[in-house]
Amino acid sequence: MASQKTCRLLRRQGLTDYGEALALQRRLANARVSGELADDILILLEHPRVITLGRGAQGANVIRSRDMLELAGVEVHEVERGGDVTYHGPGQLVGYPIVDLTHHKRDLHWYLRQLEEVLIRAIAAFGITGIRVPGYTGVWVRDRKIASIGVHVTRWVTFHGFALNVSTDLSDFDLIVPCGIEEVQMTSVEREAGRAWKLDEAAAQVARSFGEVFGLAVEPAVLTDLP
Repeated sequence: MASQKTCRLLRRQGLTDYGEALALQRRLANARVSGELADDILILLEHPRVITLGRGAQGANVIRSRDMLELAGVEVHEVERGGDVTYHGPGQLVGYPIVDLTHHKRDLHWYLRQLEEVLIRAIAAFGITGIRVPGYTGVWVRDRKIASIGVHVTRWVTFHGFALNVSTDLSDFDLIVPCGIEEVQMTSVEREAGRAWKLDEAAAQVARSFGEVFGLAVEPAVLTDLP
């Protein structure tokens, strides 16, 4: 029997600057493409308030002006991931899987469904039933969106990823039209479960679900040990 493949879990505490995290993803993705990095990586972290614009982003979906966002301390980044406009902020668990799909399945749609399954399983541990909505990527709780997904793939290696609202200040989503979906209502683990949950608790569930769904043994990693 073949041994189980490994995924290295890089869990970063505190708030990580978005630009720093983006540079880290690109570096690790290049290392995975070149073979310098032998294992898949799952980065789990939390960002300060930031808006990201994917390749399909419409400027009108950022409701506040750049000047107003700057005064409010909200950064804006244009990135290579798919999708429209997304918000990240404190209380939100952000996951960046660096996955070589040649070792799984060379199918981007399959990969997106796998990420949805990871999140659906993770929030089930908090007594929340997550669902998919046909025609959209992400995870909902009935008609409320709890997690967003947007990825980029280079030579079948993924980066960017997903954002799960755990204890996020949901009023910050009023800055944008989330994912370009008009009148979408955002929700969080805290709101749906009716009690507070720590980000570390959500991270542990997501990491466990990620290993199950992708058939990987998840082992902790230290940044200084990575290429």
